[in-house]
Amino acid sequence: MSGPDEAVVIGAARTELVVGAEVSGACDSVVENDRTPAPGASEENRRMPEVEGNDSDVAATAPSDDEGNPSYRLLSVVVPVFNERVTVAEVIRRVRAVDVPVDVEVIVVDDGSSDGTDKVLSALADSTVRVLTHPVNQGKGAAIRTGMAAARGDLLLVQDADLEYDPEDWPRLLDPILRGKAKVVYGSRFTGERKNMLPLHWIGNRFLSLVTNVLYASTMSDMETCYKLFDRSVLEGITIQSDKFDFEPEITAKILRRGYRIYEVPISYAGREVSEGKKITWRDGIGALRALIKYRFTRIEP
Repeated sequence: MSGPDEAVVIGAARTELVVGAEVSGACDSVVENDRTPAPGASEENRRMPEVEGNDSDVAATAPSDDEGNPSYRLLSVVVPVFNERVTVAEVIRRVRAVDVPVDVEVIVVDDGSSDGTDKVLSALADSTVRVLTHPVNQGKGAAIRTGMAAARGDLLLVQDADLEYDPEDWPRLLDPILRGKAKVVYGSRFTGERKNMLPLHWIGNRFLSLVTNVLYASTMSDMETCYKLFDRSVLEGITIQSDKFDFEPEITAKILRRGYRIYEVPISYAGREVSEGKKITWRDGIGALRALIKYRFTRIEP
């Protein structure tokens, strides 16, 4: 994590955010709680926030408990939101209700919603839920980058705002990391109880996971899952270029190429229909396939 006077520049949003502090400084496209910072930031890179322990931030490497297991202090939950007026309040209610053995901060990024989501979020913001806003829609990947740049935790989790994923599954995700068995945990929709997804989505998800396994010598069942939990140190120095749904294959590819093994746990899943607001389409599947191939055969950060 950056020190108190350092900035993490998130290029896609042209946003300069100080990690672990309120949004401030040069910025022309992110608003926190309806406060618009001064414009003027230049686009530098899309690196995930680095971690450097200091008095005000969570340490880069979690200390160990008496049994030698990592002792994490804060879980930062990033919630990208786009036109989810109907579901976002219930998601935040469930987030607040879940019981986990670490402190939790929630960072909601409204990615240019136009359906009144902003009004719902303004009523939900408090000391535990921060709301950041993109004035125009940029995509899920861009929203996640903005949220992670503002995060202070030594653990980071992505939570969708559409009720397909249940925060009651957080303890399952956290367990392998808290016991020192993993540094990256994915929640698999194909090994737990679920409402069956649309056939085309089922085929596409299974195919993309198969391609991931072939290209990256892994054995994953669900690469495209929203539920991705990271020890923050894993993300140090990783540059995320994707603005849209291809965030999922890009971050997976770069983590696997760095030599990390991804631990999977079963989660519940209640897939939506298109009529209920499902946004991902077959075009996003093609983008994911391209990303998997691209990041397998191009040079990445050391």
